[in-house]
Amino acid sequence: MTAGNLAPLSRPRLLFHPGVCTVMTHTFSKSLLALAVSGLMVAGSAAAQTTTSGAGPGVVDPGHPRVNQVNRREARQQKRIANGVASGQLNAKEASHLEKREANLQKTEQKDMAKHNGHLTKAEQRKLNRRENHISKSIYRDKHNNK
Repeated sequence: MTAGNLAPLSRPRLLFHPGVCTVMTHTFSKSLLALAVSGLMVAGSAAAQTTTSGAGPGVVDPGHPRVNQVNRREARQQKRIANGVASGQLNAKEASHLEKREANLQKTEQKDMAKHNGHLTKAEQRKLNRRENHISKSIYRDKHNNK
């Protein structure tokens, strides 16, 4: 490689801060500035997208007890299915069927939340819990069917 193929080095610049002296290249300072500006742009766009209530279609409101209750229940069901697979109590076909039912329930929850600005009505929560009850019984039966 010849000297003509090398990119010219930028001239180092000394930065003085009280008690600190650092050397910074011009290209490094430009990239640092670009990184800072892009970070501010991302933060600004995220702030612009939030609504006053913090909820919207597909966005969970952390202070909404019905949504949180349903989500906790779904998470517990998922753990039960995973534990059944890991212990050998559930085979692949049973687990697949249960996972498909859970996925359908989650789609229904998202649709219901979209209708009500990120919230669930009491009636919707009851329906989702009823479906979770049926799935829970299926998990138990499948794990204890002595296959």
